[in-house]
Amino acid sequence: MKSKPQRAPVTQVGEYALPHTVGAHLPTPGKAPGWPMINIGQWRIDVTGAVPVWLAEMKVWRHEHLIRMGYDDSEYRRPEFAWTQKNIVHTQMMVEDRYFYDPVAGRYTVDKYLDDLERRFGGIDSVLIWYVYTNIGIDDRNQTALASDLPGGLEGLKQAIADFHRRGVKVFLPTMAWDNGTKGEGVPDWEAVAKLAKLVGADGVNGDTYNGVPRSFRVASEAIGHPLAFQPESVPYADEQLMWNNQSWGRASTEIIPAVSKLKWLEPRHVINIENRWARDRTDDFHYMFFNGIGYVAWENVWGVWNQFTARDGEALRRLSALLRKFSELFVSMDWEPYALTLQQGVFASKFPSPTKTLWSIVNRNEYDMFGEQLVVPHVEGRTYYDLWNGTRLSPRIVDGQAHISLTLETRGYGAVLALESGASVEGLDALLAQMKKYNEVPLQSLSNVWQAIPQKMVEIESTRPAASAPEGMVTIPAADFDFVVGGIEIEGYTWKGLDFQYPWENSARRSHRHRMHVKSFHIDKYPVTNAQFRKFLDASGYRPKDAHNFLRDWVDGAPRKGWEKKPVTWVSIEDARAYAAWAGKRLPHEWEWQYAAQGTDGRLYPWGNDWNTSNMPTQSKEREMPVPADVDAHPQAASPFGVMDLVGNVWQWTSEFYDEHTRAAALRGGSSYLPQTSHWYFPQAYQLDQHGKYLLMAPSKDRAGMLGFRCVVDAG
Repeated sequence: MKSKPQRAPVTQVGEYALPHTVGAHLPTPGKAPGWPMINIGQWRIDVTGAVPVWLAEMKVWRHEHLIRMGYDDSEYRRPEFAWTQKNIVHTQMMVEDRYFYDPVAGRYTVDKYLDDLERRFGGIDSVLIWYVYTNIGIDDRNQTALASDLPGGLEGLKQAIADFHRRGVKVFLPTMAWDNGTKGEGVPDWEAVAKLAKLVGADGVNGDTYNGVPRSFRVASEAIGHPLAFQPESVPYADEQLMWNNQSWGRASTEIIPAVSKLKWLEPRHVINIENRWARDRTDDFHYMFFNGIGYVAWENVWGVWNQFTARDGEALRRLSALLRKFSELFVSMDWEPYALTLQQGVFASKFPSPTKTLWSIVNRNEYDMFGEQLVVPHVEGRTYYDLWNGTRLSPRIVDGQAHISLTLETRGYGAVLALESGASVEGLDALLAQMKKYNEVPLQSLSNVWQAIPQKMVEIESTRPAASAPEGMVTIPAADFDFVVGGIEIEGYTWKGLDFQYPWENSARRSHRHRMHVKSFHIDKYPVTNAQFRKFLDASGYRPKDAHNFLRDWVDGAPRKGWEKKPVTWVSIEDARAYAAWAGKRLPHEWEWQYAAQGTDGRLYPWGNDWNTSNMPTQSKEREMPVPADVDAHPQAASPFGVMDLVGNVWQWTSEFYDEHTRAAALRGGSSYLPQTSHWYFPQAYQLDQHGKYLLMAPSKDRAGMLGFRCVVDAG
């Protein structure tokens, strides 16, 4: 009686399906020619026959698992979702990116945005247009309302999406399960986002923080006749969600042996796009991507921090995506086989077959070049072989019906082999080979892999005509040596270089700042500019902004509401504030001037001292609708050492603006009385005088906010 074959155990870890090779517990039933001994950590393992046994067991597990979940693959057979299986390079794009929207010309520049990506890494297949976080929560506008506040409103967004479509790029919109603290939409999220997507012509929805977008979104989109592709940020909690989540984001493994994507194994047509937003070196991501035949999230503008691909990573993605796109139908093959037989340690391959052609994707995990024979595959008479990566035809050594394939693999590089059965062809193959050959005239390792933060500048603020004494309503702040100590309260980013702001005395943006400086004397408004003062400005100047959306949104018939005269004016952009200041012979304060006027020279945490005291500010509101600001003189006990009032906890206040090649942002000071609940992702408060908020800027229509005002400064003579 024959003994029962030993099963190869399998570990499921999140999205990974890991053979126990990593722990050296894989069985070794029978010896087959060509299977080597390999070293993994402290173990030397005979992998003779191991992978075939593991693969057979994995196929059994997949079959049983799909039956148990009652799997229905109809969503992957729908023609309108066929594009998701070719969605290789995806990106999350901040609408504040100056390559997407030109704030000076006041227009969307989709072609400029896409041309830049094509030049640097070969372009994208889809884009997630991100208009919500990090600014959401500064007032009570919810995630759907913010889309309407983009320049040109929903018609402007619709045109931008049409521009992406003209270039063959699909478009996702975001939805946030956590946005339940701002003003309610009146309908469930799935109905609101489906309606929005239909209005603007979007193709899919990305579920931020979702572990699988719920089926209710599918039902809602079908009900209005606009089927959408869904793409959760994280691995679905339940594998059943694969049935209507056509795509997902994933995380790469970083082990020497690349893991198998569990979702890819269960449903090869489910394209995962790997997301690793803060990566400086993306080689591990790319190895995992190519080994599994999946996609990538080429995300560079991360919440306003420019995490650009290095030259090496950009070129690697260009070459990888060219192959993944060209052979997309093979990379979603239901018969793919990870851990195809390789002959050298540290080299791993996957096999993607069809009846007429087969592709092997290969990654070199070694820190050195690999030469010589790398693969051995069964040979069929009449089959031709191509080194896709280097763009040449191959002549394998044929021994006993086996083709031994020699390749040169760069240090931590890539390879790809195509086999065509007799009579088979690939349209455009010669052109692809020529292109790949040209690419590889420049080795990836010869390109720089050094990451550098891009420089940031502060917008200059022109001096005013000096005043010998404080103008009416202003307070004189004496000259002094001042310790300007402040840090950003961004929710994400740790202490990455490039985060927050770069002041003139710094050589890069960073979260924490400390600088001893001499501050010249100036005069500052005792209170924030009020509604009454701003109306006087409008009446006298005739000022009307070119982009008037949301301008003075809480006024009625062109005037403040009755009883609101002494409340701080809000719903004004930084451009509106500068216009008022220029009319008044004033300017906006430098951030350090605002802080010095609030803090004095003793480093106190609050204008009134070091102890938190809620009676010194308006009552904090945690309701879904934001409160009405308090009168500017409602809390005289909260005065700063110089007698400046209403600095903290009523409305945020504009100060300095910063910009780099891609993003503009303003330093907001003082915090507000609005604290939306249900999530820590809302724009965080900065009540302490050693904290500021970083507010991303796009256009006045979106930048204006219901809890954001300003005060002015005049230079002292």
